[in-house]
Amino acid sequence: MTEENHSHWFEPIAQHLSKAYLRYSFTYGTENEVECIMKVLNLKQGDHVLDVGCGPGRHSKLLAEKGMNVRGIDISSEFIKIAKETDTHAEYIRQDVRKMNYEAEFDAVISMCQGGFGLLHDPMSPNVDHDIDLKALENMSRALKPGGKLVLAAFSSYFQVQYLDENDSFNAVNGVNKEEIEIISPKGEKRTAETWTTCFTPRELRLMIDRVGLDVKNIWSVTPIEYELLPCNIQNPEFLVLAEKQHNKT
Repeated sequence: MTEENHSHWFEPIAQHLSKAYLRYSFTYGTENEVECIMKVLNLKQGDHVLDVGCGPGRHSKLLAEKGMNVRGIDISSEFIKIAKETDTHAEYIRQDVRKMNYEAEFDAVISMCQGGFGLLHDPMSPNVDHDIDLKALENMSRALKPGGKLVLAAFSSYFQVQYLDENDSFNAVNGVNKEEIEIISPKGEKRTAETWTTCFTPRELRLMIDRVGLDVKNIWSVTPIEYELLPCNIQNPEFLVLAEKQHNKT
């Protein structure tokens, strides 16, 4: 997992799902998510956008079609393969966010649906190394131009402990939720898979983002599918963070 050519724990899931990933209900709000991204970031045609944890490119594709210069990165070779096959507008690279080394190249960085943040925990480790997520944030911050902005989605600890499924196991010490899910391949083949998602509170997100030299401008709760921005609450599953890199920070 620590080397570029090693598979992340999510890779077998990506390989089984393949293009069927795009049929799951959580992808139905992609257009609303992109409209939200463009609004909060005030994106303009020609802006350079880095999509961290781009998956098969559902956000990158729409942003590129709207005139942005988009580079999508993901640790999953299967998802990058799909993105390249289905979209010629954006650039796609298989890359680990913990190892990327962009320096002030992008007007905006996005990381949606826990694509590159909160899924980095090694399930074989008994503890969560929060420096892993911090490293991801550091590299996102470094990739931004001065004045550039970050939009980051993170799963809510509040929501998770309230609506814990019978197949879930939430670790209250490290904030990681282990979940058993059924995944279906493009051929209709079903299998059970385990996922590990690190969950956060707004305070934790604010402290972490402050540590990497970004100024938090707002944190919202967001509704699934419609992606409506709401004041932070305990009823919605995701938080969305807007942060900015000041001109005197590198």
